[in-house]
Amino acid sequence: MDAQNLTARLKSSGLLRSQALIGGKWIDAYDGKTIKVHNPATGEVITEVPCMGSKETNDAISSSYDAFYSWSKRTAAERSRHLRKWYDLLIAHREELGQLITLEQGKPLTEAMGEVTYGANFIEFFSEEAKRVYGDIIPSPLADRRLLVLKQPVGVVGAITPWNFPLAMITRKVGPALACGCTVIIKPSEFTPLTALAAAELALQAGIPPGAVNVVMGNASDIGDALLASPQVRKITFTGSTAVGKKLMAGASATVKKISLELGGNAPCIVFDDADIDVAVKGALGAKFRNSGQTCVCANRIIVQEGIYEKFADAFSKAVQNLKVGDGFSEGVAQGPLINEAALHKVESFVQDALSKGAKVLLGGKRHSLGRTFYEPTVLSDVKSEMLISREEVFGPVAPLLRFKTEEEAIRMANDTNAGLAAYIFTNNVQRSWRVTEALEYGLVGVNEGLISTEVAPFGGIKQSGLGREGSKYGIDEYLELKYMCLGNMTGN
Repeated sequence: MDAQNLTARLKSSGLLRSQALIGGKWIDAYDGKTIKVHNPATGEVITEVPCMGSKETNDAISSSYDAFYSWSKRTAAERSRHLRKWYDLLIAHREELGQLITLEQGKPLTEAMGEVTYGANFIEFFSEEAKRVYGDIIPSPLADRRLLVLKQPVGVVGAITPWNFPLAMITRKVGPALACGCTVIIKPSEFTPLTALAAAELALQAGIPPGAVNVVMGNASDIGDALLASPQVRKITFTGSTAVGKKLMAGASATVKKISLELGGNAPCIVFDDADIDVAVKGALGAKFRNSGQTCVCANRIIVQEGIYEKFADAFSKAVQNLKVGDGFSEGVAQGPLINEAALHKVESFVQDALSKGAKVLLGGKRHSLGRTFYEPTVLSDVKSEMLISREEVFGPVAPLLRFKTEEEAIRMANDTNAGLAAYIFTNNVQRSWRVTEALEYGLVGVNEGLISTEVAPFGGIKQSGLGREGSKYGIDEYLELKYMCLGNMTGN
């Protein structure tokens, strides 16, 4: 697919926006500065978008604050209808949105189209949950009192999102926020702002009022500082690195904002001797190599029991060898480029560290012949827990295989990290699946399945992988405040 022709088609559709959205108006940065948005597969510039800072962010906050009163006063049924219309438009434009994701992020088009469906499903789900924000009545210990609990929207929300899922990481924050009556300022990654702008355009078309959804991009620290400093912003929601999450958590303390954080992972994928080898290979492949290994729930360590280690390593390597690498628009491609040179250098340094400490390359282990930021799907054996690739998130297409003897050792190895987002188990022993799941210090556990994310289940981690949950009926609670109401003198005339 010719990128220039595609860009022209997306522009004519009205979905390729190159301005920010504040108060329902598309605007440039006040000083005229811009950022180039690149296609990571080719290095070509797709377009330029505004490079904004604190001034534009403060105006977005004011716009969102002004819109909050009217949006929060609308009935739940009315908010639900607007969200449902937004969902319908996202699905109607699934192909264009998928193309836009592949263009600016690089993932294969089939994966990008899947992300559109996944992302849209959060809007559909929370359009329904909007009508189910129930309060409570508490039996009073005093005869003349009536005790009630109300749930009310927290207010203006600052949503800071990453580049690896440029649509879904937005919709699973904005969906519940809008559903319960909040308004939102979205700060997308400067690497992938175009999908966010397209989604915002469709939100306007769905009748979501000006100011309820704003999008600013540019200088991340200036925008973040403005969101943190403003007393009008009552909630920060962030998906990204643990280091940045800690800074946001500290910054939010000055105005005591609510905060939810979905941070880095170090996901173990434990394969027991009694696992079905075909199921384990398929599950580990999906958990590791989706989005070229650039997800926070990717299997970062594949921990295999010694009785099945060699057999699994052979079958897994053969499966990985079949992964086609290339431009995400090419037929049959399963793995696209890494997002940029910094990501490529990180992967190379992790592999080099492992090899210097005794690991062996079973497959790959170097840059792809396609050049740029393409990296060969890689499998390493004889990996040890002290290696960098076992301690930190590689965020790339490298699968390290570690060996263990007993169930207790596997659990100890899996939990030996500050992260606690996702984990995976492959076993045909039902009792073991329960024992290990309960022992793992992770917020998400997949048993005999490598792709576990869904809008109907709570997504989030423990330890240094974050705070709060996204998706499901629990996700909307992150955007609500509880208010206790006591009615007195209820037995009099």
